[in-house]
Amino acid sequence: MRQLCERKGVEIIEAEACKDHIHMLVSIPPKIGVSAFIGYLKGKSSLMIFDRHANLKYRYGNRKFWCKGFYVDTVGRNKKVIEEYIRNQIQEDVVAEQLSMFEHIDPFTGEEVNRKTKKK
Repeated sequence: MRQLCERKGVEIIEAEACKDHIHMLVSIPPKIGVSAFIGYLKGKSSLMIFDRHANLKYRYGNRKFWCKGFYVDTVGRNKKVIEEYIRNQIQEDVVAEQLSMFEHIDPFTGEEVNRKTKKK
């Protein structure tokens, strides 16, 4: 996701990859349409995931890795609240015992993640 955003000049402000969904707070340049960017992000990322994890091609044979829909909203004065909400998603999933997989490399920064002290 990080590489795809960089290619389009999109800044990732806050992001969290949960077990079955992703939360992202991004700043998209005005010249790029939101739906066009989401289509690009979902399409290219699914191809990258299938290339990296070939076994998923069998599970998602029709090549539809992401669901059709997405939720987008504009951010104003509540930007800090949204950042905090996204930052706490993994902890909420762990508490709810919904998370069974742990990524050792943050997909957005490329840095190593410490399970006990999750960085900002």
